[in-house]
Formats: sequence, C-alpha cells, structure tokens
Amino acid sequence: MRGIEVADFTNKWIRPQQPTAAERIREAFQPSGPLKQRIEEASRKLQAEIRKMDSILSKLKRKDEDIFRRSVSAMQNHDTQLATALSNELAEVRKLNKIVAQARLALEQIAMRLKTVQDLGDIAVTLAPAAGIVRSLRNALSTAMPDAEGELSEINSMLSSILVEAGQLGGLTLNFEAANEEAAKILAEASAVAEQRMKEAFPNLPEAQGEEAKQ
Repeated sequence: MRGIEVADFTNKWIRPQQPTAAERIREAFQPSGPLKQRIEEASRKLQAEIRKMDSILSKLKRKDEDIFRRSVSAMQNHDTQLATALSNELAEVRKLNKIVAQARLALEQIAMRLKTVQDLGDIAVTLAPAAGIVRSLRNALSTAMPDAEGELSEINSMLSSILVEAGQLGGLTLNFEAANEEAAKILAEASAVAEQRMKEAFPNLPEAQGEEAKQ
C-alpha cells in the first residue's frame, strides 16, 4: 500500500516532459496547429480584399466606358473644352484602375504562396516579402480604396507576428535584403501585367485628343 502512495506522490511532482523544438515546430504546422491556423486566417483576409478589388475594378471599368463614350461624343460635336476635360478624367480613372489591378495581382500572388507554406523555411521565404508588399500596397491604395488601409494594416500585423513566432520556434534569421528584393520583383511583375491587360482591355481615344488620354 505504501508503495502505491509513494508512486502517487512521485507522479504528482514529476514535471511533464517538455516537447522538443522539432516537436513544437511539427505541432505548429498540423492542420489545427497555431501557425497553420493563423496562416489560413491571413489567407482568408487576403481573399476578402481581392474580392473587394474585383468589385472596385468592375465599377472603374463601367465608369471608364461611360467617360470614353461621352468623350468621343464631345469630339464628334467639336466640343473641345468638354472633350479635354473628359479625357483628363479618363486618364485619372485609368490611373486608379492600374493601381487597383496591380494591388490585386500582388495580393493574389501572396495568397497563392501562403497555400504552399509547409514549414518554417517556407515562412521565411514567403511571409517576409509578403509583409513588405502589403505595406507598400497599403500606401498605394490610399486614394483608390481608402477602406483598404485598415484591412491591409491588420493583414500586415498578422504576417509580421507569424514571422516573429516562427523565428522564435526555429531560431530563424531573416534575410531582409533578399525579402525586399523579392517584394520589389513581385510588385514590378504585377505592375507590368496590369499595364499590359489595360492596353488590351481599354481603347485609346482618337489621336486628335492628345497624349493625355493614353495614360
């Protein structure tokens, strides 16, 4: 009987074995693990922003078509003053369109990359440039989508906190220079694709209206 009491006493005072670093990392990336869940939440928020941008782009396209139609009509009626005003307005709409389109493409790239994250090494490669991209887009979208600033700030905070936690788990040292280069590359590619798509989707005003209509 006394042997059982001693065993009970001993069990109460033995500290539970702490998981190893490898075990903590493995658990963090299980389907129900903390890092996995937070990465999935960040991905959902990115997808929500992409849907909002799709809606904004649709509205800008309709506005572009309306202004273009009115501008051509003004030219046909030889109303130079109105035609010039409308062509300037069209240039501004297309400028906003390009900003939103570029942001959408960049966020889509981030969302796709988040789906491939499987371990801490992936986090360092994927999330470090992603956080930089989100910060850049937050400033760029201040005019076209003022409401996006708060959402993108939240997404940036989420990505940054995941990076910090991943670094603590695995002792990672982030290469910020490489991350910044990758972020700049993704943004440049998104800009080039957005510009090409706009050239294909939106017609130019007649040459007589001047170069400003082609922006």
